[in-house]
Amino acid sequence: MARPVEKSWNSNDSTVHAATQPGPDWDRYVAAHSGSSIYHRSAWVLFVREVFGQEVWFLKLFDAGGHLAGVLPLIRQKGPVSGSFMTSLPYFNYGGPLANTAEGAIELMTRARELAREQGCRYLELRDTDSRSCGWPVRTDKVSMVLDLPADAASLASQLGSKMRSQIRRSDRESPAVVTGGLELVDDFYDVFCRNMHALGTPVYPRRFFAELLARFPDHCKLVLVRSGQVPMAAGFLVVSGKLAEIPWAACREDAKLRGYNMKLYWECLVYAIARGCTRFDFGRSTAGSGTFRFKSQWGARPVQLHWHRWDFRNSNPAPENPTDGRLRRTVGEVWKRLPLAVANFAGPLISPRLPW
Repeated sequence: MARPVEKSWNSNDSTVHAATQPGPDWDRYVAAHSGSSIYHRSAWVLFVREVFGQEVWFLKLFDAGGHLAGVLPLIRQKGPVSGSFMTSLPYFNYGGPLANTAEGAIELMTRARELAREQGCRYLELRDTDSRSCGWPVRTDKVSMVLDLPADAASLASQLGSKMRSQIRRSDRESPAVVTGGLELVDDFYDVFCRNMHALGTPVYPRRFFAELLARFPDHCKLVLVRSGQVPMAAGFLVVSGKLAEIPWAACREDAKLRGYNMKLYWECLVYAIARGCTRFDFGRSTAGSGTFRFKSQWGARPVQLHWHRWDFRNSNPAPENPTDGRLRRTVGEVWKRLPLAVANFAGPLISPRLPW
């Protein structure tokens, strides 16, 4: 059996190990750390390797006494044309180092950078919730939109106001059906999600990505569907962890938005979160000032700053975001929108696992 530790770095008062397996102490540390997310848990990191075949690394920081003092998960993707890159974490909204001290977090970042360089990566990106005094370029154009939930749905309706309540009820004239469940609803969810991603000009995730999440984490992952008759009109994928509910993926058919199905969907997701005992609802990340930012703001969600630390090995003085990469994404997106839906749905799952989500 291969040794779990693949590399190690020693300094005067700490050691960092990099392994392809987390070890039994990883999840205990994550569970005890106040800044952790569900995505830091080893099962979610290993999920990416098992479903997409991506290379994963678990960096662990040990103090001078040999006690675990920090962790950092990394996933290495191989882009279709642009080479490989490392992220903590792709596909999900949160990642970055967890450590007992600020110095420990920076030590993990430094060793992650060395590992990424040795692996021939173009860049390393850490999707952090904290700003680090490390001298790295950092993107601050992304925010999470978070709503503090009241104790019951009636209180939520009251705080939203009459205008929002009217928009939520707009679809009721068509007597929509709301269904909440798991894996048995994945086909309906995926139908709406594929249409939405095509309209955005973005290659869609494979169906198995969502199916495996629902199968492996049934207590945490739920689907909420709004149907008109038997036709799915809007759908949301919820991830629930403790008192937090998050909606990382949501979609609504274009012809259903003006009829209020998107508003109905989010209302039902919020009601479900309250029923689960959640006290916060994370609408997911947005670019500050964008249309999705404004949509989420109307629900009362407040922006929580995200700090995406990025080290680009192609440039000795790297910028937080490469303008050329941004222009390329927009150009590809416009081309993708023009593809027939069937072609996009076939090609998207082949491409999307290797994109820098």
